[in-house]
Amino acid sequence: MANDASTVFDLVILGGGSGGYAAALRGAQLGLDVALIEKGKVGGTCLHNGCIPTKALLHAGEIADQARESAQFGVKATFEGIDMEAVNKYKDDVIAGLYKGLQGLVASRKVHYIEGEGKLSSPTSVDVNGQRIQGRHVLLATGSVPKSLPGLEIDGNRIISSDHALKLDRVPKSAIVLGGGVIGVEFASAWKSFGTEVTIVEGLKHLVPVEDENSSKLLERAFRKRGIKFNLGTFFEKAEYTQDGVRVTLADGKTFEAEILLVAIGRGPVSQGLGYEEQGVAMDRGYVLVDEYMQTNVPTISAVGDLVPTLQLAHVGFAEGILVAERLAGLKTVPIDYDGVPRVTYCHPEVASVGITEAKAKEIYGADKVVALKYNLAGNGKSRILKTAGEIKLVQVKDGAVVGVHMVGDRMGEQVGEAQLIYNWEALPAEVAQLIHAHPTQNEAMGEAHLALAGKPLHAHD
Repeated sequence: MANDASTVFDLVILGGGSGGYAAALRGAQLGLDVALIEKGKVGGTCLHNGCIPTKALLHAGEIADQARESAQFGVKATFEGIDMEAVNKYKDDVIAGLYKGLQGLVASRKVHYIEGEGKLSSPTSVDVNGQRIQGRHVLLATGSVPKSLPGLEIDGNRIISSDHALKLDRVPKSAIVLGGGVIGVEFASAWKSFGTEVTIVEGLKHLVPVEDENSSKLLERAFRKRGIKFNLGTFFEKAEYTQDGVRVTLADGKTFEAEILLVAIGRGPVSQGLGYEEQGVAMDRGYVLVDEYMQTNVPTISAVGDLVPTLQLAHVGFAEGILVAERLAGLKTVPIDYDGVPRVTYCHPEVASVGITEAKAKEIYGADKVVALKYNLAGNGKSRILKTAGEIKLVQVKDGAVVGVHMVGDRMGEQVGEAQLIYNWEALPAEVAQLIHAHPTQNEAMGEAHLALAGKPLHAHD
């Protein structure tokens, strides 16, 4: 292995996804000499196979729904179908524009970018393209890939992952979605908008099971209304080809048939065969273990993003990458409060939250110390204009701060910014109630909910 001895970088990053490139950009900004190694395209899963393309599909689906439903707003329009070639061009154009911008950012920050498949070769080096890249510190950021189940082979034909689903050149007539988490419900929502008959199979008792139970129930009600079918509380047993599709059998013997099966049971870390264990990095079930400052048990190695067992969200990867860069540059850093990270599921309607669930709050503080309030969007003028239904639910420690904000409804992802401030600044309901929210906006519902929790409701009953 040839040694690139001309430079010893301050930071060598293996993986150019959200966590890796954020660390590269921030590290270079702080004066570190940074090498960024990526086998595919900078931007990783989020930009090329995740957040951005799925939200483009969901927006195309939203336009289709609006065309179908325009008459209720007094607008005469006709819906003539989905042109998947054009939808995919729109999606790919969005990705291409962002990718070009990101490439420009990396170049402008003087990050030494290396395209190739790297492998950790020592606590301070990565081998790539026949060279050994030396660094004072190494950051592992190799991300994740779609998971499957034992005996369930994702073949890319009738049994597909989210990666395959993003490249479909047709609208499937029918689909079974295995998994009712974020990925599953987003694809189910987009496909239903495109005209697919969708059935979600979720082994746990609710859709989006990590959310507050009230949010799950509201989403289930909305999906029933949209005609999205789902089967909850029974686990998958097997899948087999039929003459023209796929048959899924559950543990109770129930079967479902469709043209395709989307396996959406989550994503697993990319860590095998990359030299991590050989260099003594502590791991668990493929995840790299880190402390609250993202440092592994090897002092010269850190890890971020989907590779570590924290929330698998692009913005978490950004924050973790920035934290590592700032720590290495000698800045004072603060560990991430993962409960304080905003979470959004971009189905129709959207599910957004920050903080802890009511059940978790009762577990921590005691049932008698927790207050929960629900504000129905039916009382919000802008939501009525948009014809969206849903709720904002607040969870408060009695006589104390709001510790959870849980929202269901169209565009609720755009309200989670204020919710994040309320949780992270430990705001009291009375303090938020003092703020004047613009009328008529959906954001006003956040203010109204806090007015009600503070004991002075305006557009809500006592």
